[in-house]
Amino acid sequence: MKITEILQSKRAVLSFEVFPPKTGEAFDAVVGAVDTIAALRPDFMSVTYGAGGGTSQYSVSIAEHMQNKLGVTPVAHLSCISSNRADVHEKLCVLREKGIQNILALRGDIPKDFSGNLDYSYAGQLVAEIKKFGGFCTGGACYPEGHPESSTLFSDIDNLKLKVDAGCDFLTSQMFFDNDAFYSFLCKIREAGIYVPVIAGIMPVTNAKQIKRMMSLSGCTLPARFRRIIDRFGEDPVAMTKAGIAYATEQIIDLYANGIKAVHVYSMNKPDVASAIRANLKGIV
Repeated sequence: MKITEILQSKRAVLSFEVFPPKTGEAFDAVVGAVDTIAALRPDFMSVTYGAGGGTSQYSVSIAEHMQNKLGVTPVAHLSCISSNRADVHEKLCVLREKGIQNILALRGDIPKDFSGNLDYSYAGQLVAEIKKFGGFCTGGACYPEGHPESSTLFSDIDNLKLKVDAGCDFLTSQMFFDNDAFYSFLCKIREAGIYVPVIAGIMPVTNAKQIKRMMSLSGCTLPARFRRIIDRFGEDPVAMTKAGIAYATEQIIDLYANGIKAVHVYSMNKPDVASAIRANLKGIV
């Protein structure tokens, strides 16, 4: 099923993201985590691509496993910055052959020491390529507080409009910890003429040491309330996990209460976190 069909048919949508292993030795362990999260019956699951596409073969295998063995709709991430058009077409042919219908099109990070000709500089170019290829429901990323490389939020929204006009069917937001920032972002993009569905991305923070890297990648800020949680519980892994799950749950409930239809949880291959979120939302979604 295509993501747009899921968004049209459901009152409230909950999904989870997983990432592939870096090595073949870890493949079975990751599949075990995927199986456990899939047993929670999310509306769909996405599988990331890996920096530079180095784990792309595992990404496709996991997406195929989700669809054909677990009965869960997959979204396969595809990044383009270090790929040429032949590489992209080859990957699209593989995804089509596997029966995967949904792609999240991303620029991706330039690998270290990369030198070569770039056929793609922006995600919008990849979106246009996928739409020309045909047959896929294509999503893109958006940044509620602006992309870290953009000079302003408004210039980022201008670029987002170009990406949507290239053929994005839906958007998934990077993580954010202030729902008001997300609501404000939605108002701004609607005013800019962006009307595709936007899925809210939520990250349950269970490890305080990871938060600085998360912020640098997502461009998000930390509300004072959340900073106090990290200051109070950050040195206690058990307490931080419970507090992070509770904070994420509150965010999700508030999003649904304010009319946001779809939430995507960055579950980081942690079935216990995904299960706790799902349990907290029983009766809501």
